[in-house]
Amino acid sequence: MSRLKAEGIKIKIETPLTDEVIEQLKTGDLVLINGYVYTARDAAHKRLVELINNNTPLPFDLKGQIIYYVGPTPAPPGKAIGSAGPTTSSRMDSYTPLLLSLGLKGMIGKGQRGEEVVKAIKKYKAVYFLATGGAGALLSRHIVSAEEIAFPELGTESIKKLLLKDFPAIVAIDCHGGNIFRE
Repeated sequence: MSRLKAEGIKIKIETPLTDEVIEQLKTGDLVLINGYVYTARDAAHKRLVELINNNTPLPFDLKGQIIYYVGPTPAPPGKAIGSAGPTTSSRMDSYTPLLLSLGLKGMIGKGQRGEEVVKAIKKYKAVYFLATGGAGALLSRHIVSAEEIAFPELGTESIKKLLLKDFPAIVAIDCHGGNIFRE
């Protein structure tokens, strides 16, 4: 069950996300994300859409989930994961409206999103979070565990299930039409 809890100027949220939580988030809010998220970049998105088009089950249920656009480096000894900074989100724009229509509720990345994605975020009550680019080593400190769950042949671009603890992000596009890139 998702919860929204104010903590100082940051808002703690838990996955999976619910409409109730998403409706309370506004562009510019600083959030700390807790719970499981899934990694996926371009190649994994293409594969997910192929599975959908072929009526094949997905490797995880999209409903309420967040996808982090990241291709983490291998884990050094004693760590759950290596550097895990966000990749440019617009590279996933052609796939995003479909995934949102099937229940995806959040995305973490960097950079602007196309107009179709912005419209889909509003239509399907979702949210787009920005993570700090260039800070992958620091962000990886908020990843408690990492498990590869699909497409291992894609290497760093395989889909992984990550457990986050107080992962810092900013609400960039909210479900009300707020857009940090336009305001």
